Amino acid sequence: MNDTPLLSVRGLTKRFGGLVAVKDIGFDIRPGEILGLIGPNGSGKSTVMKLIMGIERPNAGSVKVDGVEMAGWAPHRIARAGVGIVFQHSRPLHRQTVLEHIKLALLPDSLVKLAAEPHVHQRAQEIAARVGLAAVMHRHPATLPFADLRRMEMAKAIARDPKVVLVDEPFAGLTVAESEAFSELIRGFRAEGRAVLLVDHNVKSLSALADRVLAMYLGEYVAEGTAEAVMRNETVRRVYLGGTLELHPRNTGAASAKPAILEVADVRVLYDKACALDGVSLTVREGEFVSVVGLNGAGKTTLFNALSGLVPYQGSIRFDGRDLRGMSGAAIARSGLVQCPETRELFGDMTVRENLELGGYRLTDAVRASQLTWLFDLFPILKSRQGQTARTLSGGEQQMLAIARALMPQPRLLILDEPTLGLAPVILDQLSKALDALQKATPITVLLGEQNVRFALPHADRVYVLEHARIVWEGSASRFEAEMGRGFLEAVPSSDPQALACGEPGGKGDSRQASL
Repeated sequence: MNDTPLLSVRGLTKRFGGLVAVKDIGFDIRPGEILGLIGPNGSGKSTVMKLIMGIERPNAGSVKVDGVEMAGWAPHRIARAGVGIVFQHSRPLHRQTVLEHIKLALLPDSLVKLAAEPHVHQRAQEIAARVGLAAVMHRHPATLPFADLRRMEMAKAIARDPKVVLVDEPFAGLTVAESEAFSELIRGFRAEGRAVLLVDHNVKSLSALADRVLAMYLGEYVAEGTAEAVMRNETVRRVYLGGTLELHPRNTGAASAKPAILEVADVRVLYDKACALDGVSLTVREGEFVSVVGLNGAGKTTLFNALSGLVPYQGSIRFDGRDLRGMSGAAIARSGLVQCPETRELFGDMTVRENLELGGYRLTDAVRASQLTWLFDLFPILKSRQGQTARTLSGGEQQMLAIARALMPQPRLLILDEPTLGLAPVILDQLSKALDALQKATPITVLLGEQNVRFALPHADRVYVLEHARIVWEGSASRFEAEMGRGFLEAVPSSDPQALACGEPGGKGDSRQASL
């Protein structure tokens, strides 16, 4: 391998107001090398990619491509100089065919020469065949499945013949089989001597592909090296998994004897043509605390939105014996299934008390007052802040308010979606104590979605692992704690004989449950 870097980044820093999104990041990528960039949501990975491509301007730092300083250049200049990007979301020209998109990417950057040379048509056909689009190259984007739209983005990048390729979330929304096909295309960049920067939430697929991995957290460098070494790094494991687990003893026998309050069977969700859930099945019994664990992009939020009636789905969802199909989100909430969303969705200009009272508007005055008293005992900080507008609260206080508002209407099943996202450890401890008190004092059922295992498992009766839109594991918290080191973050084999497209017969996540 050539030791001279094609891409050299030093001291890259980006601030958005008072927020430091990227702080002093540096790395080299040599010809024929793939560097994987990983980190939890909000780590700054996408910002690094935008800074390199010129979509954002850095506050400080150096970006050199083949020895030429390009930091702060406009994106079109950087593209001409040999940097290509494969975007996560395709924005095609809908009147042009796949082949015409590729031919457009092959045209020279010249206003006086817009007509294609005779060889361009042949070259475009060769690229279409290389990425697996030969059979659909005369079709328009609107008629293509999601994976083919991603292949078209890859074809456009190949057509530009870049020295450096930035690949953003290549595995998002793809089946395992499709992910492997994309991995082969990315390996092709390496074989051609290009430098590749790969960003993806799918840590396993990325680790199986990259020569080196760089981990970030909250904008800063954490670790760099082989995938195996980085995954063993204690800080990396802590920011992904939350560190050492402390399980709270639970009387699982009592919960298992109770009837099911939520039954999910073979649920599939498509976003346009992207497979977000693929045959997901799970059961939650009355009074249980069930955790759904998965990395970003696994499908947790999609699952919860399907349960709450916010996205269309195939399959069956039954709550308290009632089929939820066709019910509105409001009707589902009134029936006792209430979600506290990842985005909190507070009314920023309303006070803490007003947000809570709005959550309990259907209660009688006496019950509403009793609920407020109980919630202020559960979250004492909210009592002292009850006259303060929600937008002026800290992130941790806003999260407590969002949970309290979801509890206000006295739900039978509370869904918590990523409640720990972006919160400091001291706030996590407060939330954990509140959940402990909630379990001891009420019969409420909780379904929690988290990537922070340290928060998700201590109270859990059972755990489901959601990976790549499928349930791949189910078991007790203690069993997960014993087995998690063997699979939750480690690289997976490059092929999966059981991988099927979303919706294919037999492609059910629960049919391939396996021990981690």
